[in-house]
Amino acid sequence: MPSRTWTRAGLSSERRRLSGVGWRVVEAQHRVSTMKLVDTLDEQSALETLIEGTKPLIPPDCQHLHYLLATPFRYGAPYPSGSRFRRAGMTPGVFYASRAPSTAIAETTFHRLLFFADSPDTPWPLDAGDLTAFSVRFRTTAGLDLTTQPFDADRAHWTHPTDYAFCQALADTAREADVEVLLSRSAREMGGVNIALLACRAFSRPEPLERQTWRLNLNPHGARAVCEFPELRLEFTRDAFANDPRIAALNWER
Repeated sequence: MPSRTWTRAGLSSERRRLSGVGWRVVEAQHRVSTMKLVDTLDEQSALETLIEGTKPLIPPDCQHLHYLLATPFRYGAPYPSGSRFRRAGMTPGVFYASRAPSTAIAETTFHRLLFFADSPDTPWPLDAGDLTAFSVRFRTTAGLDLTTQPFDADRAHWTHPTDYAFCQALADTAREADVEVLLSRSAREMGGVNIALLACRAFSRPEPLERQTWRLNLNPHGARAVCEFPELRLEFTRDAFANDPRIAALNWER
């Protein structure tokens, strides 16, 4: 059956209440990276203030948020390459998260491996990388759940490993329909659910809820992610993301 082309009116009629918690993963050195450049905490604060002044302004409707929540919406430079619900170029920001930390780690691992697939001569890192997973709470009366009907009939589009055109077209129309949150199945973890916040007003709390510290190790055998508290261990074999041809062609022996 041909895929349905959604209109603004059609998406408006499918909007529903959505709420819950989402997890996002960032580099663990998001705050301490400047510490090695200065001698005191006061100097670090002054340096970070200077750096902050070089960045595009945070949009007015996001200025009440913690910087970890506001960051995906602030950058005014052209988006270098499209993501699932965001086109390349000067396009509105999207806060990507997942229902569970394991899904967020799977998504992060995939993108790390994609970097090495695109850079075949780069050796595997000698040490594990430090990551911070943090949770946020969201609530909206204008959400779309792509994991349920009628949207789930097109699940092959929402979870396609490389072609985001259908998702980006839906996101464009969803914004016209004032949709704030999209739920979709993960293409990287079986059974996982991802969350795309299209508007800062969808956050129901302005700061992260919980944080976890993870270490991610990549090597010729695959990828392993470990969280000490709570104790969690995830392993991704060499064929874990083989549905993406870029990862399938990755040179593991380097």
